[in-house]
Amino acid sequence: MNNFKMFCITLEPNHQNFIKELGYIPVGLGEKNFHNIDQWFTDKSGINISQKNKNYGEYTFHYWLWKNYLDSNLDSENTWIGFCQYRKFWSIRNDNLLPNSMEELKPLILKEIPKSYDDCEVILGDPYFINQLKIMKFLKHGFKLIAKKPSYLFDKNKRNIKFHFDLMHGYKNLDKATELLEKNDRSDFNEFVNSKTYFNPQNMFICKSKEILKNYYSTLFPWLERCEKLFNFENLKTFGQIRIYTFLAERFMSYWFQKNTKSKTMPIVFYDIRKDLK
Repeated sequence: MNNFKMFCITLEPNHQNFIKELGYIPVGLGEKNFHNIDQWFTDKSGINISQKNKNYGEYTFHYWLWKNYLDSNLDSENTWIGFCQYRKFWSIRNDNLLPNSMEELKPLILKEIPKSYDDCEVILGDPYFINQLKIMKFLKHGFKLIAKKPSYLFDKNKRNIKFHFDLMHGYKNLDKATELLEKNDRSDFNEFVNSKTYFNPQNMFICKSKEILKNYYSTLFPWLERCEKLFNFENLKTFGQIRIYTFLAERFMSYWFQKNTKSKTMPIVFYDIRKDLK
């Protein structure tokens, strides 16, 4: 691999061999016991927020990486640092993004960063277009919201990031969180979520510089901590709200990297390896 570290996040200890066969670094999160701890990265040592994993998802590992690993273990420039998951992997091919078996999956998975990406600093997942979702999905999750503004059904341009977040993660919650951003991001992020009809999904990215990554983390995590005072943890009931910090980070990730770096996109292939590795 060409100066390339890919952290693969999983909840299952028996995924270790498969992840290492790919040349990726296994990251174990959640409540299960990850044996051979020297073979795993986790979020439970050093300075950590592992107790928030239920609400933060993969970002408890990002926090651990920021506080315990980046400065002492990576060169300052030209080391690609990437993240994937046991159900979602990077691929330079887009001809089979939903393989039917692990044998179909293996040749699709990214093994090195193509030279065509040398001129960019960050790789994001191909856009997820909200305005192309089926109308029934909107009606199922947000009948009251659509009843207030039926134009959402007929004008695709109104189905923006903010509309989707209101629908899936609580009405006006994104507005409330945006108000807690620092001034240099507040207005721009508000414009982003109200104008864009897509975002880069899955909280997956590959970053060429640890300095860029540190700048991202130092903006993101203080904001999420302020959001905790607003949303708390105990009052979050549905999955879309329990993981609200993960979903806020997902939208902010798209905005921040697009604004502050030279970015390109790459396909994400979907296959849950738990089907084979039980």
